[in-house]
Amino acid sequence: MKFFIDTANLNEIKEAQSLGVLDGVTTNPSLMAKEGITGKNNILKHYVDICTIVDGDVSAEVIAIDYNDMIKEGEELADLHEQIVVKLPMTKDGIRACKYFSDKGVKTNVTLVFSAGQALLAAKAGATYVSPFLGRLDDISTDGLALIQEIRDIYDNYAFETQILAASIRHTMHVVNCAKIGADVMTGPLSSIMGLLKHPLTDIGLAQFLADYAKGNQ
Repeated sequence: MKFFIDTANLNEIKEAQSLGVLDGVTTNPSLMAKEGITGKNNILKHYVDICTIVDGDVSAEVIAIDYNDMIKEGEELADLHEQIVVKLPMTKDGIRACKYFSDKGVKTNVTLVFSAGQALLAAKAGATYVSPFLGRLDDISTDGLALIQEIRDIYDNYAFETQILAASIRHTMHVVNCAKIGADVMTGPLSSIMGLLKHPLTDIGLAQFLADYAKGNQ
C-alpha cells in the first residue's frame, strides 16, 4: 500500500519523507488555507515546493466547478510539474473533465467519493485515483471501511486500473484496516503514519535491552 500524507505543511512533508516510506502528497484548498497559503501565485508555487520534497504524485485540486473552467485550471496545474495529479470533484462536470485529462495522459484524482456507484463512474472515466472519504462516513455513523471493500470488489471484477486512495484517514487503525481490505493508497495526517511505529511492548523490550547492556558494561 502506498503512503500519502494529507497536508500542505512543508515541515510535516519533510518529516514523513525522512522516514523513507512516503509515496506522495494530497492537498486541498482547506489545507492550503490552514497553512496561510493564499493567492493563486502563492498556491501554485507551494505545489512546486511540495514536488521538490517528494518523489511521488502530488494531488492539486481545482477550484472550478464547471467543465470548461476545470479544464483550464487543470491544465495549468498539470503544467506546473510532472508529479502533479489533477484533483477533480465527483460531479458530472468533474467526471467529464476526468475523461478529458485521462485521454490526454494526465493523471487525475476524483475526490469527495461517498458511494460505490461514484467510484465506478470515476474508474470508467479513467481516473488514476479515486478518493473515498471513509473518515467522513464514519463521522455520520456509516461504515467507511465497507465502502472501501465494495469498491475493491467492483474494481477487481473488471480489472480497473484506477487506484483506491483511502482518504479522510483519522487514525492508525484506519490505515491498518485499509491495508487488510486492499486499498492501494492511504492518505492521512502525519500522526496516522507515525502511529504505526508505536507499540508498548516495543518500548518495554527496548528499555530492557538497554538496561541489560548497561549492567553488562559496568
